[in-house]
Amino acid sequence: MDARLDHLVCWVADQLRSLRFYEQVVGLPGVRAEEFREGKAAFPSVRIAPESILDLMAYEVAPSVDEGTGVKGSAGHPVNHFCLAVSREDFDALQVRLKQHGVEITGTGSSSFGAQGIAPETIYFPDPDGNVLEVRYYQ
Repeated sequence: MDARLDHLVCWVADQLRSLRFYEQVVGLPGVRAEEFREGKAAFPSVRIAPESILDLMAYEVAPSVDEGTGVKGSAGHPVNHFCLAVSREDFDALQVRLKQHGVEITGTGSSSFGAQGIAPETIYFPDPDGNVLEVRYYQ
């Protein structure tokens, strides 16, 4: 099987605040952002890779998401963290943006194993809702 990650659902309290964070601080481009701002889309997303997006889903719609999946009580749960792999240049630029926006790097790592092997450096930081992001680069 040749599978790819299509999307992740990230539970947030304020979708516009989260959209600004992921666009301006993390540096991910918005998907359906204008449609959401105009009330034409139920939620915004940000693009992680050509084939993968992160949906910014409001906690308040968790009951309807439960209905859609058919697994009662599954919506609204945070995950421990998710990891983005970027270039070394983007990794360095992200650290500058985090500092500019007052976002604390809460953890660091080195020689961390991931999908592409060993990453020399990783950083961890929370989004405005406490969802934890790990960002790394590979050589």
